[in-house]
Amino acid sequence: MIQFVYPNYELPKDYIDIINTIDHHDITPWPMKGDIVVLPSLPFEHSVLERIADMACVLRVKKTELFSYSETIMAFLSQVQRINIVITDIEAFTEDDLQQYNKLLGRFSAVLRKEYLAGHTPQVNLLTDRMVLDRPNHCNAGVENMVLAPNGKYYICPAFYYCDPEESIDYQNIKNQQLLQLDHAPLCRHCDAYHCRRCVWLNRKTTHEVNTPSREQCIVSHTERNAARCLLESIRKEAIFMPEINIKEIDYLDPFEVRKKW
Repeated sequence: MIQFVYPNYELPKDYIDIINTIDHHDITPWPMKGDIVVLPSLPFEHSVLERIADMACVLRVKKTELFSYSETIMAFLSQVQRINIVITDIEAFTEDDLQQYNKLLGRFSAVLRKEYLAGHTPQVNLLTDRMVLDRPNHCNAGVENMVLAPNGKYYICPAFYYCDPEESIDYQNIKNQQLLQLDHAPLCRHCDAYHCRRCVWLNRKTTHEVNTPSREQCIVSHTERNAARCLLESIRKEAIFMPEINIKEIDYLDPFEVRKKW
């Protein structure tokens, strides 16, 4: 499956016809229509909020934007079909940020709990993905997915293209491809934060190894995991909900701390 990252202009019909001959996802900038629409930067104009109903969206935010515009984000959690909130500077999280983030997830959970009990089930990657997973659901960049960018070159994932267009790959001969696979990730292969994207781009940026995540990425993912567990239990107090899913309680946030148990 190929992810096509679209430019902010219409492609020629011949391009579209060829793209439609293969299994793919269209990632388009707002306001173009696609399988996944990348929303504009915060703060939004009111017209954006009115048009996102039942859409699958991506919102890219820095931590300061996430905290500053949390009310705006909560306003459309109940409207979208799905939203992936991508925090673009996880590596800059401090201990204070992590505490604030944990509280923010609690507020998001309160909104989602109300929606789920009312019969509406919006998906928010930070919380609901872990509730439905019983195995890792990483992006598998370079293993199951690759990207064809507007410049006609291939990339392991869109992040490599957006951050450095010179980092293109030969998709028939990816160097050290085994390091992109889960069985070569010493921490991730034991971890049950199944919703974590195990971002190979962020791994390389922070640890210089594509198969080793940073402490911040692990702690953020486990904070989300625990928040998903609390959300699941809070809904179950009111209704029978996903009885087949069990998210066990853990006493750590960084799996590196319990590596010896594994």
